[in-house]
Amino acid sequence: MPLARTAAAAIVWLAASLAASAAEVPNLVGTWTGKTDSLSVKFGMRTRDRTVHITEQTDRRFRGYFVYEDGRKDFFGVVFPDDVSFAWVSTTSKGEVHGRILGADHIAACYIEPGPEATAGCSDLTRADKKP
Repeated sequence: MPLARTAAAAIVWLAASLAASAAEVPNLVGTWTGKTDSLSVKFGMRTRDRTVHITEQTDRRFRGYFVYEDGRKDFFGVVFPDDVSFAWVSTTSKGEVHGRILGADHIAACYIEPGPEATAGCSDLTRADKKP
């Protein structure tokens, strides 16, 4: 009988832990602003203003867009299970973004693109508005 109680307690603990971790996924929805520092073959070193709009999020999955000199870039991404790391991709990009949640209203997002137009850059962003 004690073994059955131990197993039942372990199952209850595991279910509660999973529910708690699912409830703690950081909410990234909002308008994020800051600077992007980048280096590329095509443009060299530059620093630019950046505004990112994360328009919706369901559990760990999110989507959004930003506007840059070539137009609008729509993306979709995920928050990793560590609740700190995230990534996003776009159907029109050759690279990908990897980021870290640095605080409730502070993220860093870094883009890496290999190949003939190689680019590396990071944005330091703060949430300007909780609405996209």
